[in-house]
Amino acid sequence: MSREIYTSNWQGYLLLLPIVALSLIFAYYPALDTFRLSLFKTATFGLNSVYVGFENFNRLLSSGVFQYSLVISLAFAVVVVATTLAISLYIGYLIHRILQGSSLYLVAAIWPYALPLAVSALLLSFLFHPTVGIVTRALETIGIAFQWRNDPVLAFMMVALATTWKLIGYNVIFIVGALATVPKSLEETARLDAVGSWRLIRRVYLPLISPTIAFLIVLNTIEALFRPFPVVDLMTNGGPGEATNLIIYKIYQDAFAYQNLGVAAAESIILFVISGILMYAQIRLSDSYAHFG
Repeated sequence: MSREIYTSNWQGYLLLLPIVALSLIFAYYPALDTFRLSLFKTATFGLNSVYVGFENFNRLLSSGVFQYSLVISLAFAVVVVATTLAISLYIGYLIHRILQGSSLYLVAAIWPYALPLAVSALLLSFLFHPTVGIVTRALETIGIAFQWRNDPVLAFMMVALATTWKLIGYNVIFIVGALATVPKSLEETARLDAVGSWRLIRRVYLPLISPTIAFLIVLNTIEALFRPFPVVDLMTNGGPGEATNLIIYKIYQDAFAYQNLGVAAAESIILFVISGILMYAQIRLSDSYAHFG
């Protein structure tokens, strides 16, 4: 027997009102105000604003510094997404194969995700400190001078490492859950045919968990573009030589260090548009390559 819970539509709308109000206040209004601010040239703290139209956008698109920041941000996203998925898939596969104690290994794999990103950056900064870091001292004993703060490539890789380490745990949760849905009979058949672990992952597991992989690619791309600010701020401050001056950190510098809120707002809009294009392209590609059957 069915029972009617609501006797009118306004009761349902009333329950939706809190989330709609929060979305308007904390999501849609700030987004619209950011676009409005991007059309102005501002002084300190946004005072004495002068309407300049799309001058801020034209200035950014012709700026070599902004173009470089955008390129390294996209390269950073590619490195982080590829590394995170590869390591997470391998760890998830190993946990999936464990028959006893898999829960303990799963907790050990995902605990870094519980740490704030700033804490992850500080831990790696201490471990790889140029003079007193444990890892750095160990490398020096075998004749490797790991002075990453003075090397643009090593500094870039350290920031990517901190971000990747943070994301691995979240990815492992989804991958282990997706692998658990794969029929055991497929793996048993592959083992009887002497299929190795690498081919098993590539030919059997990857096609069947491709929707999860597609979801994680989109999620990791967003994380790599919008979340690494505390890592850059605590580990490199955008250096050396602008090597780690990702666009999300440049937005912070232009807004709060240089007090140019109009340019920072324009950078935010450009980053949002690029992210939207990447998400659309990834979703369309997932329709072609991901198996949703």
